[in-house]
Amino acid sequence: MPEREPITSGMATGLKDSDVDLLRLISRGDEAAFLKFYRRHQGLVYRFALQMSGKAEIAEEVTQDVFMQVMASAQRYDATRGSVTAYLYGVARNFVFRRMDQEWPYITALDDPENEQADLAARDPDPLADLTRNERLESLRRAVLSLPPAYREVVVLCDLHELDYAEAALALNCAVGTIRSRLHRARALLAEKMKAEERCAV
Repeated sequence: MPEREPITSGMATGLKDSDVDLLRLISRGDEAAFLKFYRRHQGLVYRFALQMSGKAEIAEEVTQDVFMQVMASAQRYDATRGSVTAYLYGVARNFVFRRMDQEWPYITALDDPENEQADLAARDPDPLADLTRNERLESLRRAVLSLPPAYREVVVLCDLHELDYAEAALALNCAVGTIRSRLHRARALLAEKMKAEERCAV
């Protein structure tokens, strides 16, 4: 029986590097494939966890937990059940909810405020306009974070991460109709919260 060729850390470089290819290599211990997969997806996992929890430290821990799980269970990914992105959102969601149970309540920024302010300054040097825009963004962040988790997650996935209903349904393991109805209700709640805050600010 011929010997199998050893797995090397450079195997990922010779492939098309689809997510499924990378997961297959990760399941065989390919470190280069894991690094490439991590670099490709860590941003969306981190942003999702941050926008769901409102805390950078939770987002960092969740991101680490998600990719540790990917490393340990890559061979169990089933491409027939949904995209890799939906799979990652689903894993991240589970870790976020575990942390939310421990950390409740919390209200902080959804994104890195320093990066956001730098982007705003680069686009528009008018400090008054920046202040108004920042205040509205902060109001929106608070409103999103105040939503019940079932509504918050559909807003984050569909409105902030721009997933379609089918992908969001796969990530949350529910029917497309459930996503549609929750998103409709969540947007109505957000509108109410934003109007209430605007009235209070007058």
